[in-house]
Amino acid sequence: MNLTDLKQGASATVFDLTKVSDLVKQRLIDMGLFEGQEVCLKCTMPFGGPVMVEVCGQCISLRRREAASIGVK
Repeated sequence: MNLTDLKQGASATVFDLTKVSDLVKQRLIDMGLFEGQEVCLKCTMPFGGPVMVEVCGQCISLRRREAASIGVK
């Protein structure tokens, strides 16, 4: 299951960041999104737009293709 498979308002735990490029992975870690962290999908923009997730009390917008490569459970 990946981050884009979640329903709006659902929470999950990040467990796989290996499919994300190293540069994006480092930026996500700097913003608090790392393996073992709980995330909540706030909203998904239409027409393949970005998704907004909440991590550690802050909202982060991610490209849909990057969110699709983040594994959650």
